[in-house]
Amino acid sequence: MNIGNIQFGERPLFLAPMEDVTDIGFRHLCKRFGASMVYTEFVSAEALVRSVNATLRKLTISDEERPVGIQIYGRDVESMVEAAKIVEQVKPDVIDINFGCPVKKVAGKGAGAGMLQNIPLLLDITREVVKAVNTPVTVKTRLGWNHDQLVICDLAEALQDCGIQALTIHGRTRAQMYTGDADWTLIGEVKRNPRIHIPIIGNGDICTPEQARDAFDRYGVDAVMVGRATFGCPWIFQEMRDVLDGRPADPTLTVDRKIDLLLEQLRINVERIDEYRGILHTRRHIAASPVFKGIPDFRQTRIAMLRATTVEELTTIMEQAREMIHKTQGV
Repeated sequence: MNIGNIQFGERPLFLAPMEDVTDIGFRHLCKRFGASMVYTEFVSAEALVRSVNATLRKLTISDEERPVGIQIYGRDVESMVEAAKIVEQVKPDVIDINFGCPVKKVAGKGAGAGMLQNIPLLLDITREVVKAVNTPVTVKTRLGWNHDQLVICDLAEALQDCGIQALTIHGRTRAQMYTGDADWTLIGEVKRNPRIHIPIIGNGDICTPEQARDAFDRYGVDAVMVGRATFGCPWIFQEMRDVLDGRPADPTLTVDRKIDLLLEQLRINVERIDEYRGILHTRRHIAASPVFKGIPDFRQTRIAMLRATTVEELTTIMEQAREMIHKTQGV
């Protein structure tokens, strides 16, 4: 599979762009463990144009995580074109347009999945962004606004005609938000359309290696994008890769190694961002990590993790959790 000149090989796995999740430390680890492409947190076009510092910081990428995509969202042609030009200056491998975010503060203002209610504008934005930059442009969207407006089959062709070089489809409508089950049927239908020649990337409810394999086998997608299942679990890409490639599970992925990896993520984020914001980003991953499940009365430990404000404090809590796991497992 290719996007522009980027070659990914067979059955690649992508890390979904997620606000407050896909920080630089997390992206580094996901890349190391087999993610073929990673994405930054999405960035507001309007905020980029206004040079908001918090938004500009999200454009920080490194060569170690390439290929890396930067995702932008907005609600008018002018700001989206200008934002794409700003993003291109930091040389991402891909510029992705978000037409899929369902949250009220984005979709409710007409951006993200809100664009599914204004298809002509959605296509105008896409067409003009493609024309404005030399970087490959891709799109991420949903099946439609609701189940009465499942537009993805026709929309995919129209987006392809705009010049995008890949399309990611989340198998839900905006009305569903993140509830219910993702429906991959229409994703498969888009992929089987003989008029579609760009890569189709499937997204939604891929939580296990077996589900990733099933998505490729049943729906024929070119790549699978993994989102919420990665929280605090960057090694999930290796677990998926092992199953996809027919390899045995890696015996070195022990609980101790996984905790060490989360501590490494903390160190990377503190070094690349700063202590306060590095901790703010990383403690969400740590508190959500499946590695700590099974600890007696973990709720209190989780609260302590989410309240930690220094590296020393968060590290101490994690080491205490490690000891509790050892005791529980009789190690």
